[in-house]
Amino acid sequence: MGLIGMFAFLQVYSVQAILPVLITDFSATEVQAGMVVGATILAIAIMSPFLGMLSDAVGRKVFIVGALLFLAIPTALIAQSPSIGWMGIWRFLQGFSVPGITVVTIAYIGEEFEGRAVTELMSFYVSGSVLGGFMGRFLLGHLHELIGWRAGYYVMAAMTLLGALWVTKMLPASRQFVANPNFRSAIQTLGEHLVNRYVVTACLLGACVLFSLVGCFTFINLHLADTPYELSTGALANIFAVYLLGVIITPLSTTLLRRFGSARTVRVAVVVSMLGVLLTLVAPLWGVVIGLAVMSSGVFITQSATISYIAVNVKKGRSLASGLYYMGYYAGGTLGAWLGGITYARGQWSLTVCLLLFVQILALLVASIGMIKTKSHAA
Repeated sequence: MGLIGMFAFLQVYSVQAILPVLITDFSATEVQAGMVVGATILAIAIMSPFLGMLSDAVGRKVFIVGALLFLAIPTALIAQSPSIGWMGIWRFLQGFSVPGITVVTIAYIGEEFEGRAVTELMSFYVSGSVLGGFMGRFLLGHLHELIGWRAGYYVMAAMTLLGALWVTKMLPASRQFVANPNFRSAIQTLGEHLVNRYVVTACLLGACVLFSLVGCFTFINLHLADTPYELSTGALANIFAVYLLGVIITPLSTTLLRRFGSARTVRVAVVVSMLGVLLTLVAPLWGVVIGLAVMSSGVFITQSATISYIAVNVKKGRSLASGLYYMGYYAGGTLGAWLGGITYARGQWSLTVCLLLFVQILALLVASIGMIKTKSHAA
């Protein structure tokens, strides 16, 4: 589960490490650069519910493998991009396949396992996602310095193909999956989810979470590439090592979930994330790095708690519920890339921090008002 999460997110945020280079190479604006990040996220938001419904009818493993195979194609085509616009198109196509991995994997875990095993496997899946988010940025940043970002994307495409072959061999076939090809039934389930407090709250919270993460880790690159830091793509890639904290912290979050429940864990994690954002305003580079580490740790705990919240409380149409969650989650990320670009262009990093804090306050309100407390053993 951890490695599936890694392959799913290897491509999603990789472009963040080379944003300053793209602005120079394509004579692009901050908003255009932000939307290259947001293009993949927007496609994920659009496709998540539909691929969840389709997976309910077709199956789990075949979807995950097929999505990985498809993901390799636009990843290779990015290397041929003649303009920032074309790069955005290929990035958008990348996002079409990601929900076939993420949404379906969550449904697979919810069906094949129960109780404590669900929470633990979800945490490993999120840890793998965190590792993939780091590896994509880290590898592409250093590949650019070695062979250029275009050749670097060919390497990334080859890695995705290897991931598809590995999942084909290693992932056990579903045992508990029951096909539901009835489209009318799926629409009925969709209607039920749209008024389900658990699902709606998770979607809103997810939107705030990814808005913060994308807004922060996209435009901190432009901030650190500018005076007085003037970091190279390799140095920016190294900064993303703070993501590795999430690999350690996310499995540990299961202990917090069992002891305090989802609602309380999320509130504490959001406050921690807000403190991290504030720390990025500290002038020395080490202060910025610590701030990013604290901020991302809070986000990863929030994400793990929210996904477990859905898995525990939603029993019917799990993949569709996961799809709706990811639609909200990635819609928030798209807004973070777009509004973050506008904000950064107008007020640089200090104004961007104000925007991120505002969204995190909204997340705190959603968690405080919307989340129903669950028993600790269930969480």
